[in-house]
Amino acid sequence: MARTAKSGVVHLDTHIVCWLYEGRTELLTPAAMSAIEAGLLQVSPMVQLELTYLHEIGRINRGGTSVLDALEKDIGLGVADISFAHVTKAAETLTWTRDPFDRMIVAHCTVADAELVSKDQLIRKYFSKVIW
Repeated sequence: MARTAKSGVVHLDTHIVCWLYEGRTELLTPAAMSAIEAGLLQVSPMVQLELTYLHEIGRINRGGTSVLDALEKDIGLGVADISFAHVTKAAETLTWTRDPFDRMIVAHCTVADAELVSKDQLIRKYFSKVIW
């Protein structure tokens, strides 16, 4: 199915981006795969920052820019462009997590009215628009 502006916007959590980059689609549920195949795929800029952080501490081999550039070419993944001020304001209300990356990623989805593909149990507990 071709991704178009009419496709629903689907954001990807950082671990999903890592799995897609590594070609580990077997880790995804059928619902997650369907959303990825059909959706207009985006990530919060916080995903890029988290990928860079993970690279700096040796958890992944490539930095955020490299990973996202590769996935842009492979699957059309884009970085969402929404006002940081709006996202931060939404993040202030998400008191269920102390993780700044999760907080901003979920806030970005909230402001964008997007669904989020994530396996994260805490996010799934508190954010109703998770696909897993």
